[in-house]
Amino acid sequence: MAANSRGTRPRFPADVAAELKAAGWHPGRWQIEQAEEWADTLAGYASPTGVAHAVFPAAVEAWAEFGGLAFDLSGPGRQLARTPFLIDPLCGLHQPRTLADLGRALGSRLAPLGEEAYGQALLAVDEEGRVYSLDHTGEWFLGHGIDQAISTLVLGTAPERLRTADEYS
Repeated sequence: MAANSRGTRPRFPADVAAELKAAGWHPGRWQIEQAEEWADTLAGYASPTGVAHAVFPAAVEAWAEFGGLAFDLSGPGRQLARTPFLIDPLCGLHQPRTLADLGRALGSRLAPLGEEAYGQALLAVDEEGRVYSLDHTGEWFLGHGIDQAISTLVLGTAPERLRTADEYS
C-alpha cells in the first residue's frame, strides 16, 4: 500500500493491509450494531462470584471496526511464528475475573477483544485502547492501539512481557 498523494503514511504496512483485506476489513468498516450486541451480552454476564465485565468506548470502537475478523495465519513471522487470531469479545465471556485482576494491576479496566491460537491466549483492550494478550506463559503488551496490536500479530513481531503499568503510559 503506497502513501497517498499528500505524502502521509498509510494506516497499515502493506503486509498487514493485505491480511486485513483477506479477513474482510476495509476502510470505513463500522459494525456498530454487532458491537452493541456484544456490549450488552458482556454487560449482562457476571462470574459466579459476581465479577462483571467492563465495557467502555475504546472496546466498543475496536469491536465495531474489527469485530468478527478472523486471521488464519501460520508460518514464520519477523521474530515469532505467526498464529491465527480472531477479534470477537465473546471469546472472553467467561473471563471477567481474569480481566478485572489484570486491569487492577495495570490501573485500567480491561475488556475482552478476542483470542489467539484457537483459545490458547485471550486478547484484551484497556480504556486507553492499549491491547494485551494473556496466555499460560504470562501477559503481553501488543500495542498502544488496535492498529499496532494487529500489526504485531500479523507480522509476528515479539510483544513485550508486562511488568508495570507505568512502563506503558
